[in-house]
Amino acid sequence: MAEVAASPILNPPYDQPSRYYEIGPHGRTDLIREGRRPSESFVPIPAARKGAHGDAAQAALDFDLTGERRERNTLVNDLRRDIERWRHRDYERVTPTSRKLLAHWADPSRENRVLFCQREAAETAIFLAEVAGRHGYADWRGRIDAANAEHNDRLPRVALKMATGSGKTVVMAMLIAWQTANKVLRPRDARFARRFLIVTPGITIRDRLQVLRPGQPGNYYDERDLIPADLATPSP
Repeated sequence: MAEVAASPILNPPYDQPSRYYEIGPHGRTDLIREGRRPSESFVPIPAARKGAHGDAAQAALDFDLTGERRERNTLVNDLRRDIERWRHRDYERVTPTSRKLLAHWADPSRENRVLFCQREAAETAIFLAEVAGRHGYADWRGRIDAANAEHNDRLPRVALKMATGSGKTVVMAMLIAWQTANKVLRPRDARFARRFLIVTPGITIRDRLQVLRPGQPGNYYDERDLIPADLATPSP
């Protein structure tokens, strides 16, 4: 097993990752690779069990694992490349309101900057809603629809997977701001909404998410400077 480097941090929080530690058979090594780490899943492989008739119930309860199978997430990796190309083209083909928000979030001179992972999550949602399948970009919605048909009974759902502590609530506020600002200025555009349903696992999380209410003191739209001054409207 390779010796693990003292610090796991290789990239600044506001820029796209450009280096990563190689993952070996026994976990992270100290070998640094250039570029961005490809998205992949580590799928546990259950240990084989000896038993009469291969008892399925026993196998389901068996948590003794012999290893993991690594699978590249081709949808995530391919979509990331398209979004990176779109980002470098100044967020072409979106509404003027969306472009203004995206430029505001990406502004390196901001005092309260948005983390790259937060930006990219919001960019992904905006790209899929406004750009994918048009203007020379691949139609990722077809692959997402196929996955939803297989796993979600055709419920049109897009998941933005983010690590614990990476600021998911900020992303929720960014998406609400994007949808609301566009709907106010383009009320007939069916891609945008003004009402939102937020589902939480309990009262504690629900109370923490009061920062998503525009009229609430300390709301994220004001505290995190998520809306440019010329798009902001007085809170209701």
